[in-house]
Amino acid sequence: MSKSAELKTRKAAAVPNGVGTRGIYVARAENSELWDVDGRRYIDFAAGIAVVNTGHRHPRVMEAVAQQAQAFAHTCFHVAPYESYVHLAERLNALAPGDFAKKTLFLNSGAEAVENAIKIARYHTKRSAVIAFSGGFHGRTLMTMALTGKVMPYKRGFGPFPAEIYHAEFPQPYRGITTEQALADLDRLFHGDIDPKSIAAIIIEPVQGEGGFNVAPADFLRALRRLCDEHGIVMIADEVQGGMARTGKMFSIEHSGVVPDLMTLAKGLGGGFPLSAVTGRATMMDAAHPGGLGGTYGGNPISIAAAHAVLDVIESEGLCQRAAAVGDKMRTRLLALAKELPYIGEVRGLGAMVAFELVKDPNTKEPDAEATAAILAHAEKRGLILLSCGTAMNVVRLLAPLTIPDTVLEEGLTILAAALGDAYGHESKRAVA
Repeated sequence: MSKSAELKTRKAAAVPNGVGTRGIYVARAENSELWDVDGRRYIDFAAGIAVVNTGHRHPRVMEAVAQQAQAFAHTCFHVAPYESYVHLAERLNALAPGDFAKKTLFLNSGAEAVENAIKIARYHTKRSAVIAFSGGFHGRTLMTMALTGKVMPYKRGFGPFPAEIYHAEFPQPYRGITTEQALADLDRLFHGDIDPKSIAAIIIEPVQGEGGFNVAPADFLRALRRLCDEHGIVMIADEVQGGMARTGKMFSIEHSGVVPDLMTLAKGLGGGFPLSAVTGRATMMDAAHPGGLGGTYGGNPISIAAAHAVLDVIESEGLCQRAAAVGDKMRTRLLALAKELPYIGEVRGLGAMVAFELVKDPNTKEPDAEATAAILAHAEKRGLILLSCGTAMNVVRLLAPLTIPDTVLEEGLTILAAALGDAYGHESKRAVA
């Protein structure tokens, strides 16, 4: 029995079924590659779900962590605070869009950041209702599940959820949902379900993650900004998956020119170490009373040190520009494949946050989850790690580390083309080269 097979058996006996995993048990990782316990090499087009944007074990991140570990690992910022937390807050406040004073709170996970952003918005507005969007993903806690607009695997069987959470349509031109229709759905909510003067916040991913890498049109985000200003609603941009240079800008909402009131950050911020943040208007961030925000491990000094190194690497290695270049290469190859395979309904995304949607028929656009699963399985057999997404699980997403060498990127894209050929009976043969 292989070591991987042995670990799979042990995992089944020791870990709950609800913790979904792949069959790759990693032994080591470096930049855009990892090796499993049986010595097999994989090219990583998942990056820990957009966490290691700076690559696995970036030397500067690992050096910063090692240096911090020599000083202290934990004191709890509420008990004995430290300068590195304050300095990282200063750096994020300066980087965040908006010509106004900002403050930053550090936490552990994306879901925790979202929870606290909602708390801040409710305290500031003295209102309780929140609007989120179909297809959105904001976490697995009770509140963030309620905000999430995707039932499987995140919501089924876990209700009831918190009250006063409403969902509106997210624009999806490929699926026939225009900006105008999405705005009309918001208007329907305002007139039929919830008074806008009772809404504390509207939360949106400028590029949906689990929902299928749907990009919010700039005119839609601008309209949301106007609605929030008109009704005194806090606009929250969820940048957990799309932030930290992933889309070619530090934060994905910057593509639209829209300035949110609050942003939630996580994943790529810590470079592989657990860290999240809420960054936003100082007047809103200061609303809650002392002790109302925080947590024992929030802003752990090891993770804070890693985040400082991440910001240094993004700047010194030009990772925003690199994300745009990686994304261009991905889209070029995928568009060539789409000419060979009409089952690729759409290629979309921003920067190196790229995906393609698979359909059974290009005319009906019926989602093809089976083909999506087959492509992922064939890619894994060939040594490429891919992830699916979309409310119908029919979207393949590409999230390679932004530091991936061009040779490894091309190798991964060639494997992807071969996996498509495997799934569709070698119909993509001409697009492999």
